[in-house]
Amino acid sequence: MLIALTPKQRKDLFKMGEASKPFVEKVLEYANSNSEFLPAFANVEEMNKDWKAHHELNPCYNALNQIVSNLGDTVLLLGADLMKPSNAYYNSVQMGVKMDVPNAKPIYADLKVRYEQKPKKKENGTED
Repeated sequence: MLIALTPKQRKDLFKMGEASKPFVEKVLEYANSNSEFLPAFANVEEMNKDWKAHHELNPCYNALNQIVSNLGDTVLLLGADLMKPSNAYYNSVQMGVKMDVPNAKPIYADLKVRYEQKPKKKENGTED
């Protein structure tokens, strides 16, 4: 079962990073062999299940995280590869407008909205 957390829940949780994994593993070993030190609220069986699930899910998470990162980079690069010739086309249309080339004005009017400046909002929420 996968779980979705709110940003606040994520912020408030204890984090187990790579440096903490050996510590947790040792605690589990001791908790299983010396349960007299286990606090009443701690359930070693649940801890063992969580440890097993963590070990099973972590490699999947790492692989998917790499795929998502590479997918994001690929989409970013494709966008950059599209923007260069798109801007060149737009600049050519602009030049066509300046030179009164037929059909340039309606194309320019349609494309220029991408670069029109929106009024900046002041701190009180009103526009300049």
